[in-house]
Amino acid sequence: MKIILLGPPGSGKGTQGDLIEQNYGFPKISTGDLLREAVQENTPLGKKAEASMNRGDLVSDEIVMQMVEARLSREDCQKGYILDGFPRNINQALLLEDISSQQAEVVLDIRLSEKKLIERLSSRRICSQCGNIYNLFMKAPNRPDECDVCSAVLVQRQDDMPEVIMERLRVYRQETEPLIAYYRKKANYHPIEGDKEIEPVFKDIQAVLEAELTKSNRSEAMR
Repeated sequence: MKIILLGPPGSGKGTQGDLIEQNYGFPKISTGDLLREAVQENTPLGKKAEASMNRGDLVSDEIVMQMVEARLSREDCQKGYILDGFPRNINQALLLEDISSQQAEVVLDIRLSEKKLIERLSSRRICSQCGNIYNLFMKAPNRPDECDVCSAVLVQRQDDMPEVIMERLRVYRQETEPLIAYYRKKANYHPIEGDKEIEPVFKDIQAVLEAELTKSNRSEAMR
């Protein structure tokens, strides 16, 4: 099964994607992680992506698609996968369908108010060494500015600064929200109320996935 997680920055896609991976076994693929790894490793694609990411702009479809296609070609994605942060626009959705058209597709859109999104993002902190993610309100570290896992210093990402957050949300609305209409027409779109604690949100997601998996298994049995 191909699970697509939609939702603006700070909506909790990464956290919910982790829970889906743990409970269903599909690998989670975050384009944000792929891009940051490329930047950290100073690859040619990473260099091109870095300037756009720091401005809060979306990285070009060409760069993102190259990274995603390489990841989807691995063995662990053959039975299904979770996409966090891709596709972000209709062009990317069409490109994805070109390279991955076999699996059943379900789209989960985590919805949240802009005020809540800004609060969440501006309070997010990342471990400078292991990459573990914290939130000063929802998932605070045991010690201020120190990672619980490796004790390294916690930092605020450049794209979590308030002025960049506003630009990220503007870009999201402009470029990504038209996907909702596209997936509604495909009848695989499921809005999820994200303004709740982590576990209640995941229970709503589980209800959708269980129904879709049952439907998919029934279709395969009839072939």
